[in-house]
Amino acid sequence: MSVRRVVPDIASHAMDQSREFYGALGFEEVMNHGWVMTLASPENPTAQITFSTGDKTASVLPDMSIEVDDVDAAYAAMTARGAEIVHPLQDEEWGVRRFFVRDPNGRVVNVLGHA
Repeated sequence: MSVRRVVPDIASHAMDQSREFYGALGFEEVMNHGWVMTLASPENPTAQITFSTGDKTASVLPDMSIEVDDVDAAYAAMTARGAEIVHPLQDEEWGVRRFFVRDPNGRVVNVLGHA
């Protein structure tokens, strides 16, 4: 299993202002579903920041997202360790397979793979 990218997830009710602020630093909007928006660097597309007002299927917002090439292997590794799964492994309608797990610091990590 390899990591493809790590993205900070920021709870926000200032989506437009965040787009403008980070746009001044060179970020551009690459995804927006209304409740979640991702900005990325055009020169380095894996340099990203995600903002969300809530989550469509989860009851908690993640603190970061880690995209892996094999989300099922990541899920198996976390459950084998006895890690707290706070959102079950599932396929989402927007094209990702994901689960949320709590890290030792209490942070919620969205572990995902693209379908």
